[in-house]
Amino acid sequence: MATADLRLAITAGDTNLDAVALDAGDRIVARVKMPRGRDAEGDLHAAVRHITRDGEVRAARISRALLGSHAPLEAVVARRDLCRTAVVRIGAPLTAAVPPLSTWPADLREAVSAGEAIIGGGARFDGDAGAPLDTDALAAFLAGIAGDAQTVAVASVFSPVAPEHELAAADVVRRELGAAIPISLSHEIGSLGLLDRENATVLNAALVGVAAQLAAVLRRALERHRIDAELFFGQNDGTVMALEPALRFPVLMIGSGPASAMRGAAWLSGVTAGVVVDIGGARADVGILVNGFPREAPAPIRVAGVRTSFRTPDVISLPFGGGTVVAPGTMIAGSVLGEQALVFGGETATLIDAAVAAGRVVLGSRALTLRQRRTLAGALAPVDAQLADAVDRIKRAPHDVALVAVGGASGLVPSDLPGVDEVIVPGDGDVAGAVGLAIAPAGGQADRIFRNRPADRDHAIAAAREEALARAIHAGADPDRVEVVAVNEVPLAYMHDPAIRIRVKAAGPRI
Repeated sequence: MATADLRLAITAGDTNLDAVALDAGDRIVARVKMPRGRDAEGDLHAAVRHITRDGEVRAARISRALLGSHAPLEAVVARRDLCRTAVVRIGAPLTAAVPPLSTWPADLREAVSAGEAIIGGGARFDGDAGAPLDTDALAAFLAGIAGDAQTVAVASVFSPVAPEHELAAADVVRRELGAAIPISLSHEIGSLGLLDRENATVLNAALVGVAAQLAAVLRRALERHRIDAELFFGQNDGTVMALEPALRFPVLMIGSGPASAMRGAAWLSGVTAGVVVDIGGARADVGILVNGFPREAPAPIRVAGVRTSFRTPDVISLPFGGGTVVAPGTMIAGSVLGEQALVFGGETATLIDAAVAAGRVVLGSRALTLRQRRTLAGALAPVDAQLADAVDRIKRAPHDVALVAVGGASGLVPSDLPGVDEVIVPGDGDVAGAVGLAIAPAGGQADRIFRNRPADRDHAIAAAREEALARAIHAGADPDRVEVVAVNEVPLAYMHDPAIRIRVKAAGPRI
């Protein structure tokens, strides 16, 4: 009987799908990079078929299958396949000035909302009780939206400190709408800032169906090849989570693509502190590594026009890639698939052609003509300028750093950039996202506030560590090897009582 010692990791980007198989020693035994089609299940099936064609990769050897996908973000951007969500805010009357979803784009709100309500309840920043939870108002609201709502999102004032009212509201929802309805609670998803946390919670609830569909598609693709593997999904912080938490927290997949690419870049290059540039067919992502993991964005981000608060990698996205179309002397919007580039026998001048013309990379099956080279002249100047600006903004430090270039179009990166002391293009960097997913640990985080007093501080740190460890184990980490990898304390200004926010991250090898 074959030993089940392989991990199959697949990432679906904007234009390409990458897959790798790694053995127990983290050796890449098979890999494939292929264009994405319109059929997600067909793409996954084709990727698995290519990987298992290798004599070393037998179905019985694959014990884990890991997927990183843009599907959740694509669903929000396209307003497609989103669940109708009932939105409950606990915090009346003080939070009524800005109603739920009032800052959302109108078409996205229309696609998602099954109704919104603000009811009494909530807590103070220190966890003390505020107004009592108005369960009668909640039950009346739920009765009015029953039959339309597919999911429910609940956000309460200061619930990251005191989640009791959200938990009690969830009990009312199950009683009124049935035990099977998916419920998203904001204290499990976002941090401080009611509106941003509420928005993230609603997006999470709306994406529950997308996550279930994604898992089903992956499972069917594996079954076609008689692969019985445990499923894991990429998270926004460069870790992974098992199937059950992935189905509950799909919003945590939205930034998993850049995060996995950065983890792969770190592993392939050995660089644990530096800038990563991941360039695909249509987009370039610039991020920075801290201890081998992507640095987390310091401020709320916007997802399809919605300001949200949940953990995401600190990334600057640039609107070009290897397939970006080039007009004489400039770069224009729009992109094409790689095989349409001139150097691959196509008829469209692209930035990857410009990189070949400039001698930055050797690719393709067809030589460029003198006329084509003249057309491509100068096309890389705006690329270099935007990369230099993004590197300067992302590193936030005056000293030079190492830069790791990955992705299928990493050849666009020049060998010399301001603020960079070395440009590294590692082997297998074109599939860095899949590699990063394959080697990623399972992880979890906790985010808490406590009064700035010695006794409260010690208790709060211990509680946050315990919660982060529990979340990492729930995500699939081995309980015997999981550990706390980061603890951050941030004093909160402008509070009546001194307070500190503590954030703890835990990670560990998958079971």
